[in-house]
Amino acid sequence: MHPQWMKRTDMQTRTRRRLQLLGVAALFAAPILVGVALVLAGWMPGTKSYGLPILPQRDLTSVPVQTADGARFEWRDRTFDWTLAALPGPDCAERCTHALDMIHRARITLNQNADKVRLLYLGAPPDAPAARGLMRVWQISTSNVSVLEDLRPHTRDSLAAVLVMPDGAALTHYPPGFDPDGLKKDLQKVVR
Repeated sequence: MHPQWMKRTDMQTRTRRRLQLLGVAALFAAPILVGVALVLAGWMPGTKSYGLPILPQRDLTSVPVQTADGARFEWRDRTFDWTLAALPGPDCAERCTHALDMIHRARITLNQNADKVRLLYLGAPPDAPAARGLMRVWQISTSNVSVLEDLRPHTRDSLAAVLVMPDGAALTHYPPGFDPDGLKKDLQKVVR
């Protein structure tokens, strides 16, 4: 046998085996890469949310919020409660108050799990007479940090909301005109 011919055959065999190994590795890596691409594009498997996902999620644990009674609001909750933060636009009046009432009603429908959702109002409270009784269920608060300002509506008498996980990560945004029934369904899913 000719040594030159044997070297070439050995190299062809090694090259073929390397290509086979790369092919097997590609078979295992392809689903992972497709999954990562889908998640980065905003698709979440097996979930249907009526709000808009906040991507990337925002960690609110270091965002200082002061309640109306002067206490510091803690985003990370020890009792594993979710927070629904209301973000009013300028001059919260009739439509804004109606949206606050719809959020409160969605929370009530959780029955025994209603206490697993805290209602936080970030802004100047509405001063309409009808809103005074309603605002008792909300923790009225303020913050001088603008981490959620891009989610706050800028139109008069409007309201947006943000669902915050118990670990303090902002998860879902409900823009002005959100579907209250959809919000209720989302709350029912997260507090099971």
